[in-house]
Amino acid sequence: MPSAPPIPGSSADPAAGSAPGRTKRPARIRRTRSSEPQLDAAARHDLKRAERARRAYERGEARRFTRRSRRRRITWLVSGLSLLLVAGFVTGAVYSPLLSLKTIRVEGASRVSAASVRAAVDGQIGRPLALVDFGSITRSLGKFPLIRSFVTETVPPDTLIIRIAERAPIATLATSDGFSVVDPAGIVIDTAAERQPGLPLIELGSATEKSPAFTAAVGVLLALPSELLKKVDTVTAQTSDDVTLTLTGGQSVAWGSAEQSALKAKVLAAVITVGGTTTKYDVSAPTHPVLGGN
Repeated sequence: MPSAPPIPGSSADPAAGSAPGRTKRPARIRRTRSSEPQLDAAARHDLKRAERARRAYERGEARRFTRRSRRRRITWLVSGLSLLLVAGFVTGAVYSPLLSLKTIRVEGASRVSAASVRAAVDGQIGRPLALVDFGSITRSLGKFPLIRSFVTETVPPDTLIIRIAERAPIATLATSDGFSVVDPAGIVIDTAAERQPGLPLIELGSATEKSPAFTAAVGVLLALPSELLKKVDTVTAQTSDDVTLTLTGGQSVAWGSAEQSALKAKVLAAVITVGGTTTKYDVSAPTHPVLGGN
């Protein structure tokens, strides 16, 4: 059998033989120190420092937020306590006996007695101003026919002012018991057995003071100037369209309806000055007045 060829480098290889006196050294492996551990240590150091900075920042923000919230709570608490103290002071002052009603002053009373008005509401004396019963005052003053309206004003510490607007008499009405003084609304202000001077008498026939005839008669009287009103003795009206005036000198004035009463009043004042002995005037058509009768 043929022999196997020698394996290179083996002892059987003639070329692998070493020279006498020389020893073959194994190949030296060169090792290099890695820098990765140093880099990891630096990164860990930076990370720890960043974490410490973050924790310090978070602690600072928490303290700042807590301080702001604490200031806000203190502010709200102080404000609430201040409001409570003010409310308590005001309540105590308002309901204190020091602010109780002691004086009632009546203003605007002419035909109505101021003493009678005070006597009607003196039940409020001694009440704190905040507890004055204005409903009771209204009911008490409603019993006075001369009072058309009123307003009240409280003046601390102890005064109540009642300002009265009285009903103004406009005319008289004949009744079975005598005469009634009425205001423009037909409210009876006063009654007397005799007719009161200075006020015209309204004669309505079968109509009443709630009728259109009364409203028309009052409308005419309200339209007259004071100088002309003084000359009116009687106003007669059966309907709202047939108002007639009788003057104190005996002259009669056909007025018609209450429409254009202001113009009719001016025309009447003008024609009276030139009427001479005229006893009848017709201003129902104010642009064409008629004078007649002697």
